[in-house]
This record gives sequence, C-alpha cells and structure tokens, in this order.
Amino acid sequence: MKARRLPILIIGIVVVAVLVVLALRLMPSGPREKPAPVTAASAPAANGASSAAALSPASQIIVKGEYLARAGDCVACHTEPNNPPFAGGRAMATPFGSLFVPNITPDDETGIGQWTADDFYRMMHTGVSRDGNLLYPAMPFASYTKVTREDSDAIYAYLMSVTPVKRKNHPHELRFPFNKRELLIGWRALYFKEGEFQPDPKQSVQWNRGAYLVQGLGHCAMCHTAINALGGSSESKEFEGGMIPNQNWYAPSLTSNREAGLGNWPLQDIVDLLQVGVSHRATVYGPMAEVVYNSLQYMTDEDVQAMAVYLQALPQRDTEPPPSSQEHLVQPAVMENGRKIYQQQCVMCHAEDGKGHPPSFPPLAGNQSITMASPVNAIRMVLNGGYAPGTKKNPRPHGMPPFSHALDDEQAAAVVTYIRVAWGNTGTPVAPPQVNALRKLLPE
Repeated sequence: MKARRLPILIIGIVVVAVLVVLALRLMPSGPREKPAPVTAASAPAANGASSAAALSPASQIIVKGEYLARAGDCVACHTEPNNPPFAGGRAMATPFGSLFVPNITPDDETGIGQWTADDFYRMMHTGVSRDGNLLYPAMPFASYTKVTREDSDAIYAYLMSVTPVKRKNHPHELRFPFNKRELLIGWRALYFKEGEFQPDPKQSVQWNRGAYLVQGLGHCAMCHTAINALGGSSESKEFEGGMIPNQNWYAPSLTSNREAGLGNWPLQDIVDLLQVGVSHRATVYGPMAEVVYNSLQYMTDEDVQAMAVYLQALPQRDTEPPPSSQEHLVQPAVMENGRKIYQQQCVMCHAEDGKGHPPSFPPLAGNQSITMASPVNAIRMVLNGGYAPGTKKNPRPHGMPPFSHALDDEQAAAVVTYIRVAWGNTGTPVAPPQVNALRKLLPE
C-alpha cells in the first residue's frame, strides 16, 4: 500500500504547489508613483517619423527602441521613484511576499550590460532570463512574446544606450513555495502561449497595427481580463474586465458597451482618452491614468488611432439585456441625502443635470464607468479623488478633491448611489459597508 500511495502523494503535493504559484499571475500592487522621466532622445520613430530621418541607422534604431519601450511602459515598473530610470529596485508587494524589479540598465555587473540581443529576445519571447531562470508572470512576457524580433532588437539597442547604473538587484522575498521558480512550469503550461504576433490578412493594415500594440507591448489584457481561481486568465474571456489584483481598481470590460466597450464612441473620443487622458465622453483616473502618463501620451497620432480602431472593433459579448433604472430600489431618504450632498459638493463641476463640462469635468449622466455593475471605481473617486494625467496635449489637467475626510460611510454611499441612479442612470445602489471596505485601504 505504501508503494502505491507515494506517487499519489507526490502528485498531490505538486498539484497543490502549482495551484498556489498560479496565484502569482498579476502581482503588481498599489498605485504607482510617477517615475523620473527618461532623458534619452524622445522623438518617436516607430513608423519612420521624419524627425529620425536625419540620424544614422544605429541612432534611428535607438530612437525607435525608446519609442517602443514607451509603448511597453517599461519605465513604470523598472524605475523606483527618485532613482535613475531603469535601475530597478522597486518593490512590488504581494500577499505572498515582495517581488523586486531588476536593474535593466547596461551595467555589466548589476544590469544587462553583458546580455546579447539574443538573450534579450529570448527573455521577451519565452519568459526565460539569461541565466535560465523562469520569470514570474508579473513580467508580462505572455504579451511581450508577440513582439517581433526587429522591435525587440530596437528596445535592446535603446536600453544599451542609457546611462549604466551600478545598483545590485534585491532578491525576491517570497515565502515557500512561491520562491520555487521551477513550479512556474505548471502555470506556463496552462496560460502561456509562445509566439510572435501574426497579422490577420482579413483586416486592414491599421487594424493589425492596433492589434499588435494592444496585444503585445501594451499588454492591455493583463488588467482588462479577469483572473480565475488558478491565478490565470481565460483566453475566451479576454478583455471582459475584472478587478486588478492588489490595486483594488476595476478594469472595465472592453467588450461590453455597458462598461468600457467603445463600439458606439466617435473614434476621436477614443484617441483623446488614450493619448490625452480626457475626452468628451470620459476621463481616465487610477491605474489607467498612469498608463497614459508613462506611455500612451508619447505615442504617435497614427499609432493611437490604430489602437482605437482595433479596440472599437473588439467583438461585443453582451449577453444580458440592458438594465433598467434602479432608482426604485433606493430608499427616499437615501436618495434625498445623496441629492443634497451632490448639490453641495459636486454640482459646480458636474452640473445640475449631471452632464458636466467636458472635457475638463466629465459627465456623470450616461457615464458607463458610473453605471457598470462594479461600483468600486466610483466609490474610490469619491473617497480618494484624483487627477487626470498631465500630458503633452493636456498639461494642466483639472482634478477632483478627495471626500474621505468630509463624508462618512453613509454619506459617501448615498452620493455614489445618487449618481449611479439619477438622470436615468442604470447603476445599482451602494451600501455603506462597500464604502467602508475601500476606505480601510486608504493610506493613513
């Protein structure tokens, strides 16, 4: 009997360990602070921009690489606030310990100075480091595998051109068994599909360019796809939205016109939202504001428009009928309390009828981010406030003040409920415990 039980026991241990490791799928946590700007040449040249035409071939590759590194938002993770770009050291706190992002400057001892272009492409394409270690999926290699060899080589050339920084990498502080990289083989077997992006011959050149950027360097699905019980993402549910682990923001569905689906948006409003951070339809806050600040604002009009074309064409997967107004579910006293708070605190910017003063002050009436099933983002905006990103095309954005100090849980729930059901909005009421749960996450 013991001889039979041993293989079963071993299999059980391996399965449990693999399932635990799968939870590491998306481990970056907490709002990102704004990193120091990259100081190398800033003219984008991904599609042969004229600003790079006068440069030598080698310099053109470096400028192109910087542009692509911006598109991949590499600086956001690999730069610790108030430290040199790409020098690593940033701690990513997780429930299982901390990951420390590596130095990717061209320092020979502590960075990637001894890496070859082949080493770099292998890492991007397969998720395996130069030393043979499997990368944790907090590094979005599942998306970066789609990046072409040519673009990978350009990013490598750019990183090798930045100022080397001698800064020793901090080892990860993960508890057992999360510190056993070899167990990532199980996660990779389930959720990693290696392979460069293949254009769809049935689609336009513009659509394919947008698909390449969104699926690859942009790694948009990493946030906008729900994480399942095994810590992975189902390809069939790609872009259908979900909570961002450890950040407590909801990344809305891009395949539902009742959330962030863009099927009925004017194309220019999509372009403005991605590149400027504000449009006549909405404003970005939270993690998406950081993406616009670090990455999308630096992309060419042509590339952002291509992304917008691709996103607008995503197949809509709405299976439920449009909801009806939920105002009848709200107690009159709660509705009146919410209305009074709105009149006192919100009407100056968002207007009596909730239509706001776009693009500076976004509308609340008919705003999909207000009415979607999850109220998390609306609650967080009332508690935390926030600013749209400062961008080249919107250098002085208007902001929203926080109200966590001025409103208790009942008051905050009342005003969020009001804006979710007033003016024909189809959101559902919010309860004080939902506010309290998010309030506890605020920094002291």
